[in-house]
Amino acid sequence: QVQLVESGGGLVQPGGSLRLSCAASGSIFSINAMGWYRQAPGKQRELVAAITSGGSTNYADSVKGRFTISRDNAKNTVYLQMNSLKPEDTAVYYCNANEEGTGYDYWGQGTQVTVSS
Repeated sequence: QVQLVESGGGLVQPGGSLRLSCAASGSIFSINAMGWYRQAPGKQRELVAAITSGGSTNYADSVKGRFTISRDNAKNTVYLQMNSLKPEDTAVYYCNANEEGTGYDYWGQGTQVTVSS
């Protein structure tokens, strides 16, 4: 079992920045990739960014150049630095950890990000 705890969401004005953190605990040796997803009201959950244990990253086209995902393996924590935020970035952001071998997905409880003036 893996537990994920997110922090760092909140209200920010357009053009502002936020950093999300996701701390993993439990059977962390089984984790391969970690990532961030988001879900806006009335929309499906979508991938925002992901990072493998080796450091390879991928991003949704809508956030490329604005968001950066990083991973501190010593702290078992993944971060999402979000810059130049837009109102359309408003959503609940979920941390995800993918288990190597089984492909099982673990999820955090979600953190609200609201971009509004």
